[in-house]
Amino acid sequence: MTKACDIYCANLKSCFFLSIILLLFVTVSSLWYVKDKQWSPEEADSDVKTPFFGEVFGAFKVMERPMWMLIIVTALNWIAWFPFLLFDTDWMGREVYGGDSSGNESSKRLYNQGVHAGALGLMINAIVLGFMSLGVELIGRKMGGAKRLWGVVNFVLAVCLAMTVLVTKLADAHRKTAGVLAGPTDGIRAGALTLFAILGIPLAVTFSIPFALASIISNNSGAGQGLSLGVLNLAIVIPQMVVSLGAGQFDSWFGGGNLPGFVVGAIAAAISGVVAITVLP
Repeated sequence: MTKACDIYCANLKSCFFLSIILLLFVTVSSLWYVKDKQWSPEEADSDVKTPFFGEVFGAFKVMERPMWMLIIVTALNWIAWFPFLLFDTDWMGREVYGGDSSGNESSKRLYNQGVHAGALGLMINAIVLGFMSLGVELIGRKMGGAKRLWGVVNFVLAVCLAMTVLVTKLADAHRKTAGVLAGPTDGIRAGALTLFAILGIPLAVTFSIPFALASIISNNSGAGQGLSLGVLNLAIVIPQMVVSLGAGQFDSWFGGGNLPGFVVGAIAAAISGVVAITVLP
């Protein structure tokens, strides 16, 4: 902490330092242990030079239908995820705890308690995600394939996002009887944290299955695995930009709060689940 950096700034700065250390560790480990095939001039076509955007547009031209379907499912999936990933702690502080980051001291204190509880939820989410990641392959085989697993967990994502509405309504009803600054009951708080925990399951699949499918589908295509994975990444960053730019304005059209974005996410997750099961190879 400094005069220019309060406790929240100091906490964030500490997280950055930890991230720097972790990034350096994994980078050095990769450079030390991973063995690459050495490049040689005989393997390169030095007379052909394609600019970056030319390679990207060329990849779109040679992509087959399964890859296009994968991109569509991925884009819908991330349209569902980003409203929650961006505003989950704000939802806890504002809708569940009833605080206000721009209100009086009591409202700010209540909002901070909600954000703190949201951070706990994210930690639980990460733990569940880690354990689920270890079982993705086994569970996928038991369920009959990767696309079925991805489709099912997208429905789980849709249900969880829809349940945020129920948790919010219960918290709002409790405040009407117990007082504006009462905060949520233990049951409401447990329900919200349970949603964070369950969402670790579809998030583990989201972090693994699309990229595995892209590698498999593009293995024999003209774009190649590396460029196809780069194109798949566009199906992640473009929805992120759309949600980041439009979610706040969209929420304000429906009275503010985070629920409108979450409802849109639930609809997108349900559609992505249907598309995953029906059209993916």
